[in-house]
Amino acid sequence: MPRETLTGSRIRERRIMAGLKQAELARQANISASYLNLIEHNRRRIGGKLLLDIAQVLDVEPAILTEGAEATLIAALREAAAHARDHGAEIERVDEFAGRFPGWARLLAETYRRSGALERMVETLSDRLTHDPHLAEALHEMLSTVTAIRSTSSILAEPGEIPTGWQRRFHRNIHEDSARLAETARTLVSYLDAAEDASADRSAPQEEVDAVLADADHRFEALESGATAPEDIVRDLSETSSHTARTMLERTLARYAEDARAVPLDTLTDAVSLHGTDPFELAAHLGAEPGRVMRRLAALPEAVAPAMGLAICDGAGALTYRKPLPDFPMPRFGAGCPLWPLYHALSQPMQPIARPVAQPSRDRVSFDAFAIAVPSGPLVPGVLPLYEAHMLIVPRAGAEGATVEPLPVGVTCRICPRDGCAGRREPSILARDGGLSG
Repeated sequence: MPRETLTGSRIRERRIMAGLKQAELARQANISASYLNLIEHNRRRIGGKLLLDIAQVLDVEPAILTEGAEATLIAALREAAAHARDHGAEIERVDEFAGRFPGWARLLAETYRRSGALERMVETLSDRLTHDPHLAEALHEMLSTVTAIRSTSSILAEPGEIPTGWQRRFHRNIHEDSARLAETARTLVSYLDAAEDASADRSAPQEEVDAVLADADHRFEALESGATAPEDIVRDLSETSSHTARTMLERTLARYAEDARAVPLDTLTDAVSLHGTDPFELAAHLGAEPGRVMRRLAALPEAVAPAMGLAICDGAGALTYRKPLPDFPMPRFGAGCPLWPLYHALSQPMQPIARPVAQPSRDRVSFDAFAIAVPSGPLVPGVLPLYEAHMLIVPRAGAEGATVEPLPVGVTCRICPRDGCAGRREPSILARDGGLSG
């Protein structure tokens, strides 16, 4: 039912909320109760002075009766219904539901929003629990300390007398081990609490590098112009990053500077305006290697083109560079979804791959994925080359009219709800009966 025909339903809802009988509202509005009944059941249109009179009696703005719930609330309800499509929600009546039951509508939209936030938290924590070296080290430290406390306590609990000197030593050991256990637990809780905070302290070098790149939005103006050397940028981070992270970051920024010299921003911007964001078409036009073009596209300002994601992996499948998008997350450690074109490219070196993909996100946003694997160094006769794969993620325009169905992919198997996937490496921790749907 169109939104403009639901004015009567909103009048009825507001009348009930005000505690008025139908006859009383009709009397104050100077109309018959039978005519008001027709209006409230959306069988008569209403406007003009009568609408103003009824709004005045109900003590609401006329727009509340004619426009109903906010557009954002309607959009959230539609998104929730599309997400749970198997439950048969009447999407065509969402305006009526929001107009007649605005409180319940807001509750449903807020619950949907909160569950989405919790799902994203599960993704982050699951990735950390599976791969995070800091977490593994902290748990090992806690188990070792607990074992030491238990061993000392068992000695003190044994029958027989223990010399006073040894008792004091054992008590001191228990005290020191308990303090260390408490400190480790406190640090661990703080670390997990900071799972969603991009500015939180990082212990893994790759995380430190990712944090610096994210803070800069993967774009460095000083390197674009050549005004600053990569080592100068890294030197400014000497107090906040480990030596390993600084080494990795300097290597990444050196590559960025080389890419900027080979494909200047102005040249790339002109090419994008003519040819779009297909990296293979741009590579042919610019005479540049496709992986380099993908890296340059990922660094473009949003004033030039929509934000694009980028994943780079080595020959072992481990991610060495990640620029995720809000609707296309990427794991912090290890490899990603086996179905990603990024990994298909490793099995087909030098073969460009382009196809639409979609993760099981709430709004089912689809993307165009472009991937290719190229040798990471010079080719040497008699030596098998090492390959590096790139995958550029571009928000897909006009997906509703596309004929090619997006490839269903995920982040990692542990938090992917899709059953029957040929690439699944481990069971999912998400419920199968209505949690996420693929």
